[in-house]
Amino acid sequence: MTRFAAPIAEQIWDMKYRFKAADGTPKDATVEDSWRRIARDLARVEDDAAQWEDRFYTALEDFKYLPAGRITAGAGTARRVTLFNCFVMGTVPDSMSGIFDMLKEAALTMQQGGGIGYDFSTIRPKGADVLGVSADASGPLSFMDVWDAMCRTIMSAGSRRGAMMATMRCDHPDIEDFITAKSDPARLRMFNMSVLVTDDFMEAVKADGSWELTFNDRVYHTVQARDLWNKIMQATYDYAEPGVIFIDRINAANNLSYCETIAATNPCGEQPLPPYGACLLGSINLARLVSDPFGDDSQLDEAALQELVATAVRMMDNVVDVSKFPLEAQAREAQAKRRIGLGVTGLADALLMVGQRYGSDEAAAQTESWLKAIARAAYLASVDLAKEKGAFPLFDADAYLASGTMQQMDDDVRDAIREHGIRNALLTSIAPTGTISLYAGNVSSGIEPVFAYAYTRKVLQKDGSRTEEEVVDYAVQMWRDLKGDAPLPDYFVNAQTLAPSDHVKMQAAAQKWVDSSISKTINCPEDIDFDAFKDVYMQAWDSGCKGCTTYRPNDVTGSVLSVSEDTKADKPVPVDEGGEVVYMSEPLDRPADLEGNTYKVKWPDSEHAIYITINDIVLNGHRRPFEVFINSKNMEHFAWTVALTRMISAVFRRGGDVSFVVEELKAVFDPRGGAWMQGKYIPSILAAIGGVIEQHMIATGFIAGEGMGLKNDPKAQVVGLDAPRGKSCPSCGQYDLRMVEGCMTCASCGHSKCG
Repeated sequence: MTRFAAPIAEQIWDMKYRFKAADGTPKDATVEDSWRRIARDLARVEDDAAQWEDRFYTALEDFKYLPAGRITAGAGTARRVTLFNCFVMGTVPDSMSGIFDMLKEAALTMQQGGGIGYDFSTIRPKGADVLGVSADASGPLSFMDVWDAMCRTIMSAGSRRGAMMATMRCDHPDIEDFITAKSDPARLRMFNMSVLVTDDFMEAVKADGSWELTFNDRVYHTVQARDLWNKIMQATYDYAEPGVIFIDRINAANNLSYCETIAATNPCGEQPLPPYGACLLGSINLARLVSDPFGDDSQLDEAALQELVATAVRMMDNVVDVSKFPLEAQAREAQAKRRIGLGVTGLADALLMVGQRYGSDEAAAQTESWLKAIARAAYLASVDLAKEKGAFPLFDADAYLASGTMQQMDDDVRDAIREHGIRNALLTSIAPTGTISLYAGNVSSGIEPVFAYAYTRKVLQKDGSRTEEEVVDYAVQMWRDLKGDAPLPDYFVNAQTLAPSDHVKMQAAAQKWVDSSISKTINCPEDIDFDAFKDVYMQAWDSGCKGCTTYRPNDVTGSVLSVSEDTKADKPVPVDEGGEVVYMSEPLDRPADLEGNTYKVKWPDSEHAIYITINDIVLNGHRRPFEVFINSKNMEHFAWTVALTRMISAVFRRGGDVSFVVEELKAVFDPRGGAWMQGKYIPSILAAIGGVIEQHMIATGFIAGEGMGLKNDPKAQVVGLDAPRGKSCPSCGQYDLRMVEGCMTCASCGHSKCG
């Protein structure tokens, strides 16, 4: 019997979390092997490793505790990867050399798969004097463009994700340019962006007072606070960014306010972190802890919850010791404070199982109660670890207990911390769980409502055929298993039917007992009135939230397809001409025979020519590139031609729109100089190879022309539309992208730039 509750869960495990050799051969034969691998690796720092390995395995078993993807994929593999999800980089110096030192650190961190955050408020505004060079500063936005280009380069080199967060204070002179930066649809695509909003600014907004924009104590402009607030709201209404972070509230509540100042968050906002701060993530699957679901005695098993939380805290604390870090400064910061981010997933499903409507006062109270139970259990477990292993190095009892979060903690927990210390400075966070929620059987994600009760997912098979399968929400499937064809009760609601105020209510209820922050998207209807939209943000402020992120479908952000039980996903129109773009969950097998062409490239001043063979696969009567062979008699070329052959062929066999390979190769410049070929300047021999591949794609009809994109992309053509569609998933091509927890996530394959 399989442990997976749905086919999509097993497919997500196989694609993202299953340990495989470099050639793709599975090393984890079953998901039990994955659990054992993780448990063994995290237990190796314990004195009694065997005992704790078994206890860790029990926590992982049946998806009760879900370590974040970095841990699930990387623990126990002996690969040089970080198990930490979240990083905020060092403070950006206001100097050219310092800025580019920070850029290098960002690239090294992203290369290992870490999502990063930066505060760009420290860079002098556009037009300010640059001493010593008789020039005006270009401003922080120009350097953000450099970061954006770096991120695209890292992604094209094969990094798992390219998520970045950019923040800027509401009193920076360039804040208005920051607010409107995303109005250009081609600019800063690699960034999520948020404004750091202070308490003084919110008071000025409410009082309709003036607001000074300053840098280094110099006032550059004075504006009306309410006008600036309205500009933030209008930009967010029009294109979903920037978000809002209530930065003073974050610092006042921070357990470590006595030894750090926070000015940025990770890409999805659930981890406000100091310079070089890092945090790992994991989630308790509440949907697995409800006894007698949908029955008269349904309830969350709080005894099981407390035991599971205690084990999870110990596992996460061990990650600090077993993980590698991209930078030494990140390792020092993590070990000095031992931050962890334990959260939940499956909240909405658990509420359904106990008969409560997400967004109701009753559900908000229940959420607050469950999150308090988790916080208490986590803090007490960390105290027990401090007794055994010692408190985190920067612990100061009086200062720690005086923080805003700790002042509301129960007296018995405070007394225990004062007497014994605590192992982990911060313990709770609600992270994006889109992919691990699919892996756990399509439970509702994080503290989000159920997005859709069911939807249809198309899966490409190895023979090129497509099959369809229904993906059902975990709680809905359980209802069907228990109740048969009985209609869903009235308390079943989803993200599309909820009022925005219900979203805010649930976020605020959870935030009371989360010491870091929450990744949450407040879905707003497309026709929401602008004043009502602004009220959502003011409600978030008034109810104690640490930030606010909304998503309103429109022509700029794209519409999100909602698929209910009686609505099936629409089918793409077959392509009539040109190369077919195929999206697949795994590479196609190589047929015995392929159609292809061989091309000769004679690079000036080179003794031997290079021969390029490009073979195409034929699917549904259309050719698309499948593999490349690059050969030369010049042995100096041997290593890189073999590497290029393998890499390009691997990209082609993954499917999708592979025309980007051409542009990446054509953009390579040789510092020794290029050459003139057939009346054109070619900047490198790699660019020449890119040009050959491009001409082949044009000849076979895969792309429309030189420097152009696809000749005919089936993603762009659909029939039977009852509602406008958004963009298709760049990984699998399906129209199941949805804004979840602050990041566009594909419900069909789990793809998310945020991980």
